[in-house]
Amino acid sequence: MALKVVTANRLNDGDVVYLTATGDWSAWLDDGGPAETPEQEAALLDRAARAVHGRLVVDPYLMPVAQDDGQFRPLSQREIIRAAGPSVRTDLGKQAQRR
Repeated sequence: MALKVVTANRLNDGDVVYLTATGDWSAWLDDGGPAETPEQEAALLDRAARAVHGRLVVDPYLMPVAQDDGQFRPLSQREIIRAAGPSVRTDLGKQAQRR
């Protein structure tokens, strides 16, 4: 089974964010709290639903990731782009701020 991380968009600025294991939201995929089982997935989505109700994020969903050398890697082209930032200006967005 693939690992999954919850992603959403933060409401105050529209940035892509990831739900952490502590229930916070981070702009960095590697901070995401992964789910390995359907029960863990449901718990993450429940926590995300509370953030939607609190008007912190919009449209949370599970995205499959791989873990290589302790870092998460999105498995779809869409999520690769969302994780990096604007694809037309690599000097802007997250790809310009690599941690």
